[in-house]
Amino acid sequence: MIYLQDESFSGQRAKLVQNQKKPYRIQPNDIISVKVKSASNTELSDIFNVSPYMGPVFIAPGNLYLEGYSVNDEGQITLPVIGTVTVKGLTLEEVQQMIQGNAQQYLNNATVIVKLLSFKITVLGEVKNPGYHYVFNNQVTILEALGLAGDLTQFGNRKNIKLIRQHPEGNQVVLVDLTDPKILQSEYFYLMPNDVLYVEPLKATVKRTNLDLLSLLFSAATTTILILSYIE
Repeated sequence: MIYLQDESFSGQRAKLVQNQKKPYRIQPNDIISVKVKSASNTELSDIFNVSPYMGPVFIAPGNLYLEGYSVNDEGQITLPVIGTVTVKGLTLEEVQQMIQGNAQQYLNNATVIVKLLSFKITVLGEVKNPGYHYVFNNQVTILEALGLAGDLTQFGNRKNIKLIRQHPEGNQVVLVDLTDPKILQSEYFYLMPNDVLYVEPLKATVKRTNLDLLSLLFSAATTTILILSYIE
């Protein structure tokens, strides 16, 4: 089955599709990285960090709690020197600007780098590599997430994918049709941290599986009857 079925798409002329990407806002239990540095005073800037700033490095998922700051239930993190700041409900850019303003009270020419470390998505169901995936980027689309999972199997239902999204009030569930090009304009095209995608199997696959199971049970029952008849 083909994704994004639309006869208006052409190989001769590109078609612009507007989307509704919303900036992510920090929530409790998120883990963020905050690095403070200064070109004019490297040694002094080190006291603002959990560990000295070593430049961009790959952080293994298991080290997130060691390298980052966990947002508590009140939406706060505690930084060296600066102290406790409230980050709940703020975008990464807003957090960066706030912390940089605080750092400049102590450090000249301070530069603050803020990253979200806990950007994790989970893809389950009829995909080739189900499981969870960490995203080391500020955004990921639903198509990219399925790509990380190896794409759908031939038994996956592309017209009925469940997207489960966490909210402070509970979980939000929405059905996504990957064959409909309108998904490109949907607010759900870009995933949020902790989103879960579940790909349902096609109904024909479920019926076939049930039929195979019944055939297996019937075969086992027939074999048992023959054995009992032979013993008697």
